[in-house]
Amino acid sequence: MKRRLTFCLIFLSSVFFAQAQLKSPDDFLGYELGSHFTPHHKVADYFRQTATASVKNMKLIEYGKTNEGRPLMVAVVSSPENITKLEQIRNNNLVLATGTNNSVDLTNQPAILWLSYNVHGNEANSTETSMKMLYTLVSGNNKPATEWLKNTVVVIDPCLNPDGRDRYVNYFNSVVGKTPNSDPLSREHIEPWPGGRPNHYYFDLNRDWAWQTQVESQQRLALYNQWMPQVHVDFHEQSYNEPYYFAPAAEPVHQDITPWQKSFQVVVGKNNARYFDAEGWQYFTKERFDLLYPSYGDTYPLYNGSIGMTYEQGGIRAGLSVVTNDGDTLTLKDRIAHHFTTGMSTLEVTSLNHNKLLEEYKKYFQQELANSPGIYKSYIIKATNLSRLKKLAELLTKNKIEFAFGGDKTGRGYDYDTQKEENFSIARNDLIVNVQQPRAVLANVLLEPQTLVTDSNTYDITAWALPYVYGLKGYASKESIKGKFSVIEEPKIISNELEKPLAWLFSWGTSEDVQVLTALQKENMKVRQADQPFAVNGKDYPAGTLIVLRAENERLIKGMKDKVASIAKTLNRPIQAISSGFVEKGKDFGSNVYPLLKQPKIAIVSGMEVSSLAFGEAWFFLEHDLNLSPSIISAKDLNNLDINKVNTLILPDGSYSAFIGDGLTAWLNKGGRLILMEDAIESVFEKKGFDIKKKEAVVKKDEKPEANKLLFKDKDRDDFETTIPGAIYRINLDASHPFSYGLGKTYYSLKTDRKIYEPFVKGWNVGLINEKSLMAGVVGKKAREELKTGLLIGVQDFGRGQVVYLANDPLFRNFWEGGKTLFGNIIFCGY
Repeated sequence: MKRRLTFCLIFLSSVFFAQAQLKSPDDFLGYELGSHFTPHHKVADYFRQTATASVKNMKLIEYGKTNEGRPLMVAVVSSPENITKLEQIRNNNLVLATGTNNSVDLTNQPAILWLSYNVHGNEANSTETSMKMLYTLVSGNNKPATEWLKNTVVVIDPCLNPDGRDRYVNYFNSVVGKTPNSDPLSREHIEPWPGGRPNHYYFDLNRDWAWQTQVESQQRLALYNQWMPQVHVDFHEQSYNEPYYFAPAAEPVHQDITPWQKSFQVVVGKNNARYFDAEGWQYFTKERFDLLYPSYGDTYPLYNGSIGMTYEQGGIRAGLSVVTNDGDTLTLKDRIAHHFTTGMSTLEVTSLNHNKLLEEYKKYFQQELANSPGIYKSYIIKATNLSRLKKLAELLTKNKIEFAFGGDKTGRGYDYDTQKEENFSIARNDLIVNVQQPRAVLANVLLEPQTLVTDSNTYDITAWALPYVYGLKGYASKESIKGKFSVIEEPKIISNELEKPLAWLFSWGTSEDVQVLTALQKENMKVRQADQPFAVNGKDYPAGTLIVLRAENERLIKGMKDKVASIAKTLNRPIQAISSGFVEKGKDFGSNVYPLLKQPKIAIVSGMEVSSLAFGEAWFFLEHDLNLSPSIISAKDLNNLDINKVNTLILPDGSYSAFIGDGLTAWLNKGGRLILMEDAIESVFEKKGFDIKKKEAVVKKDEKPEANKLLFKDKDRDDFETTIPGAIYRINLDASHPFSYGLGKTYYSLKTDRKIYEPFVKGWNVGLINEKSLMAGVVGKKAREELKTGLLIGVQDFGRGQVVYLANDPLFRNFWEGGKTLFGNIIFCGY
């Protein structure tokens, strides 16, 4: 028995030793790094095993999970001395980011370098690189790296988008042969829809840093804001026919990015170039990738005091090996070598410039407190819609931007609506952002009415001012104004004291209100909606107000009163019980202006014909914002819909011309609602029964085409006169139409193309623009002329059904809150 116990102890000790022994990626995986794509679970296992074997110079932090349950983690690597005092280092770093005078000893405080890999799932080499980077830093075999880690803490996030990465890796590994095929036409280089780039809900996580709509971004940014690195690198891939890109970045560069931040990008770039030159590797800088849009993995860190940079290796869909247009063969091993080299080079520069980085970092936040950027010192957002204001407050909180509510001041400032200086007064729940704070730059970037754009060749949208995004009245003031209260004054949630009320009233105009309606309908309650405003018991109620009549519901539903109250309490929404349908203003409750609302049975089309990003926006919004469960169907089934199973059909941005047939029009005639978004509208051009017509640019009879003004050297640049990368337009709404409930006469929309339509002769012109509709952003001269007047939101009756035309995307990246109100109306109202 004793010999047996001894044997077991020896066996367990050997197992523990084997598990704790540091292994290279090759030894752990059982294949040479770069010869296969590694599934995410094996990457996670490698990071865990390395953490177990390297407790002296590494700490593993698992900071969350993806939608599909995959772990999100970072490895924090430094010298053993730094790891023992890691929490003190982190806290000292956060003190530096407060902007206050502090006693942190910068000579003994390491700089923090954060390396982010694989935010786009099919840019898959970078996760492989992260394993090589981790092993190199913890093994102690690289003497320069060991020295660099004495004054540097490195945070390695191996994969920001595990769900997208595994979608790509699983596909590739399922189709690659015994020997990789380097022919670009081979199926291993052609991903099926939706591709591995986005996350589970088909969102581009590299556009979500500031907005944090996705679970991966929310969890990562919470961790990021606990560390606040001095240097952040976002590793990407681009077309495999492109050479390597690294900073310095292209124009436009936002004016709030400091000279120091720009100059240090040059320092890093020159060091990267030194290593690439030695190997004869091609690269480019100062082209294509700009620093403007605030929600990228380089700009977001820059607006938070860091040196944010993007590195782009050629390689999307390159697989393990591909022949480029130049006739060269690019392998996964090559791509790993390039990313590894820039990662190590950046660590070297960070270490060598350790003191300067920390000094400038400290100075950055001190300057924010002393002299905030821009001409505006305060932003006042009116509480015109309390639910959307709360969501704005949540966004600011996520981004550590300070704010307060209310006050007794009056002032004067730039009115976002009129684009003029106007007087304003501050009410109790108005939100006030005073930009004299540590996050001054980020606050100013997100709230400034007009973003200065120095170059039209930007990579993304050029306007995102939050009052427009949230559909709230706002002012930008040059006066320093501070709010008086830390929280909103909440309205009374429950008013349900009547024993036998005639009806219960709920507000309408936000996603939360839609959740109330959904909950009521799931209980099989009949819900009516006011088509016109009314007043009862001395209180005014706007059009859109939800009405639950007791008598027509309690015959079928037991415990009616308790269920209504429970829904209001659970969803934290105000409710008002009333005793009479005899109204003081408007029409009594027996009028036909209080129609019953249909319970929507929704389907969304997905597949090769559809923009995956547009599909993901609709899918995510319905599931997460409205608590609905849409059916997902393919375009080939458009003509086989059963009106009893689907009464609302969403066609996201895409091309469906080949699928619009008699079956779909028959479904419409029976009462279906068809929602056509962006390019989906063109699918019904010239189709019988669809009245939408594109508005063509007016060409004068004798007008000759202009000569091409573009110089050959600028052949890869956009034509500025026709460009519209993303600008905000004020859409004038028909305030009496149900689609305008909660919005009123105005809706601010992001316009990303030049498409506009002729107003209907017979249909409903719900949303029109005019010559004064452009509010913010870059729009070229010709594009402005084309977008002077026309229809952007329209509805046409089709038999017993309807067709809704949305020229712009109201759900843009799921952060356009005003658009969510519009889309909720489109789903539920106006039948």
